[in-house]
Amino acid sequence: MQNIKKRFWEIDFFRGIAIIMMVIYHLVYNLSYFGHYNINAISGFWLYFARVTANTFIFLVGVSLYISYTKTEKIIKNKRALYTKYFQRGLKIFCYGLVITVVTWFFLGRGCVIFGILHLIGISIILAFPFLKLRFWNFPIGVFCIISGAYLKGLTFNFPWLLWLGFKPMNFYSVDYFPLLPWFGVVLLGIFFGNLFYLDDSRKFFLVDFSHFPIVRSLSFLGKHSLLIYLIHQPLIIAILYFLGIAKIKF
Repeated sequence: MQNIKKRFWEIDFFRGIAIIMMVIYHLVYNLSYFGHYNINAISGFWLYFARVTANTFIFLVGVSLYISYTKTEKIIKNKRALYTKYFQRGLKIFCYGLVITVVTWFFLGRGCVIFGILHLIGISIILAFPFLKLRFWNFPIGVFCIISGAYLKGLTFNFPWLLWLGFKPMNFYSVDYFPLLPWFGVVLLGIFFGNLFYLDDSRKFFLVDFSHFPIVRSLSFLGKHSLLIYLIHQPLIIAILYFLGIAKIKF
């Protein structure tokens, strides 16, 4: 049990940076959305800022998933029980995504989150289970998923039931959309690099230990609690903007 609780501080550190970047972007996006500041949050610098943030966060999902799996399989020997554990974890996160769908539909209507980042992460945890043992095959499969998603991004379709996969229907709009293609490919790349650099639950490269530095400890703390921060940061930002008179919410 002591081994399964062992964490690699650098993973939490970079996840902490990613979650702060996400909070910053959502603050800027909200200021633009409510029309208080003339900020273009969906192109230029802020578009690339959002893409780097999302790619970092989702890539680390794959790395962390591989590390977690290699630790857990030492404790849970039964494959069915092991899969059940990750199925339940993925389903839990997907259900958090459904809650966000309902809340954003209530407040936004058109543009609500249909298949956002939590939906993606939840489904990816479930789908990734058979890929965790593929090792280097995850790289070409991940690249294929990314290329396929890039191709689909420029197309629209007259049916909605494959929206989750990346087949975007005509006139579709959502403030948070992360289909499996290309984003599951980023998860697979994370699994690939996790296998490459953290094989057998040990770091395969030299790294100076900065974990005792206050700023590293603080960011690592945020990284450990990134899911909770993700769930509460938007309601908090909107509530603050509302009380400052910046956000006008119509119920």
